[in-house]
Formats: sequence, C-alpha cells, structure tokens
Amino acid sequence: MSLTATPPTALADQVIAWLGTQQAAMEALLQEIVNIDSGSRQAAGVDQVAAVIGAHLERAGLSVQTQVFEGYGRCLQARLPAAPGGPTDAGHVLLLGHMDTVFPAGTASARPYRVEGHKAFGPGVADMKSGLVLNTFVLEALARVGGASRPVHLFFSCDEEIGSPVTRDAIRQAAQGAQVVLNAEPGRITGNVVTARKGSCLTVFEVQGVAAHAGINPAQGASAIEALAHKILALHALNGCEEGVTLNVGHIEGGMAANVVAPLAKAQLDLRYTAATDLDALLKRVREIIEAESLPRTQGRILSQHSTLPMAPTPPALLACYQRHATRLGFQVEGEFTGGAADSGITSSMGIPTLCALGPVGGYAHSEREFCQIDTLVPRAQALALTILDPA
Repeated sequence: MSLTATPPTALADQVIAWLGTQQAAMEALLQEIVNIDSGSRQAAGVDQVAAVIGAHLERAGLSVQTQVFEGYGRCLQARLPAAPGGPTDAGHVLLLGHMDTVFPAGTASARPYRVEGHKAFGPGVADMKSGLVLNTFVLEALARVGGASRPVHLFFSCDEEIGSPVTRDAIRQAAQGAQVVLNAEPGRITGNVVTARKGSCLTVFEVQGVAAHAGINPAQGASAIEALAHKILALHALNGCEEGVTLNVGHIEGGMAANVVAPLAKAQLDLRYTAATDLDALLKRVREIIEAESLPRTQGRILSQHSTLPMAPTPPALLACYQRHATRLGFQVEGEFTGGAADSGITSSMGIPTLCALGPVGGYAHSEREFCQIDTLVPRAQALALTILDPA
C-alpha cells in the first residue's frame, strides 16, 4: 500500500457512499453483539458474537473461518482477495479486533445496550464491539466494489482483555506477510488515534505464612497478610523507577478468619512498561521483592506471569495517510501514546507498520460509564476504508 497516493476517485466515492447509508445497520449489529455477554473465558458468549458477525460477513459473500480455543471461544477470520489486476505478490492489510470484554456474565442483561443522544452505552460498546462493527462493514464495503489493490484480511481474537495468552501465535500467523495492520480499538475520547502503547505484565503471586490463634498464641504464627502488605509497599515503590513504568497491586485475597493469623495470601500485580524499558531487569527486581522473606517464616512465590508487548511507534507516513483521509471526511486526528496494552503490540513487534484506535470514538472503557459516540461510526469507517484503498 502506498502511503502517499490518492485512491481512485470513483472507487473511493462508491465506498464512501455505501458506508454513508449504513448507520442504522451498524447500530443494529452493535446492539445485537453488545447484548451478548462475552467476557474473557466466557466461551459460549464469544462464540455467539463470532456467529453473529460471521453470518453477516457470509451474507456479504465473504468466506469465514473460525478457530476454537478450548475454554476461551472462537477466533474469527475472513479474507477478501485483491481486486483483479492487483499485484500478485502484494502483502495483505490486516484488520484487527477482539470479541472478549472485561465484564462478568449477567452484565449485558443488567445494563443492556441503550442510546442517549449520540452516545450508546453497554458492556464493551466501545472496547471494542463498535470496532468489530466498523471493521465488519469496511470489509463488506470493499467486497462490494470488488476489493482493494491488496488483499484485506480480518482477524477477531477471543482473549485480548487478559493479554492474549492462547491466541498470540494465531495473531502472529494472521499478521505474517502483512503490509500494514489497522486495529479498530476505540478512538480516544479526544477523537485521536493511537500511535504507541505501553506493554503490560500480569504477575500472580502468593505468600505463605504460619497459622496460629490470634488471641491465644499469635507469636507462634507468621502472618502472610502482613508479609504481603510489606511486599505491596515495596512493589509500589518501583513506580517511576524508569520513565513510563507503573506498578499496581490491584487484587488481593487471603486469610481464614479474623481470629487466625493468616497462613496464606495472594495478589495480582499489573506492571506497565514502554518499548525502551529493560523488562528483564525490572522483572528481576519484582521477583526479588516477591520471594524475599518480608517477615520471618513467610515465603513468597510467583504463580504465573504473562506479558503483553508494547506497541512500537507508528511510522509517520501511515499516520499521515489516515489523517489525510480523515480531513477529506471533515474531521481531524492526531496520534496519541497510551498506557493501555493491545494486540497491536504483537504485530508491531514483528516489524509491521501498525496503527491503532481506529474504531469509533469512545470513553470510560471497562466501567459502567463506557460509551461509544455512535455518530462517529460511519466517518471512521469511511476513513479506514479510504486508507486501505490507497493504491500500490
């Protein structure tokens, strides 16, 4: 894909015109999938979202494939060949997205999709079910005009919100040979797109202590909870040890009862870092804190550790290409850096130019206030389609 040429006017006009008629259809699909619980590891719900989107794409004449990941659900793939006469050795454009959300089962029925003015609300409406809708309609629009000069592939994963533990290799496979990756994570609340992201590392650990009666013989015990408290303070003291590094122990559990010196405590640590961070050295410091004997007769150990890669900066030419088409459609965007990790880190680590947050504008993801600015569905879809249509 050339990042400086302008797409053929007639083809671009057809795509813009068709997408311009699809606002109601986009909202209908969005409502349908938001009202399906599809939290990470809710395999049945993820499969239902995949079935709804897959059926839509098949009605548009596209071939759809799924891949099952036991306990997590299906990934969805679709491929649109290049238009006749296009280069035979062209790398493809990959449209990326994820079908899982962070919300527990029952959330969709407790607070289903609703619209107030130009904002839609509901679990996952911004992150990232509206992006799934956008990618789906962009692929259909391109199919209707006979394809772009390059093949366009779509890949929707099932476990992004927990760091893509089972689909990482499948994402790499889908991205292999891609010329560019365009990820429809939600547009920033500013309207901007994302040109770099932090990576994340989730560390689950436990502290073992010694149980004792808290009233009769407390000195015979060793509190795992007290030891954990010391470790939390030490881990949080690492905040800012390098530029862009943040650590947060966001979940703890432990103990047996108020009158028992706690024999066990567990915690989950979220660590965020940049592409410039020496992650190995930082994780060594984390391990030393966790495994140190914070109190006599207590011992900490790591149970699991999983990292999501940071997204390397988007090449300026790719950002400029999208900006040019956004301007043509009447809106302006800039590139932003964000602390949130995404699957775009996987593809950028492969050296593939990647641009993220191309979905509709949204805000307050992962909360009850999460919203999607639904009047951005069509223009953001049009800008994405025009970016893809830039000829070789």
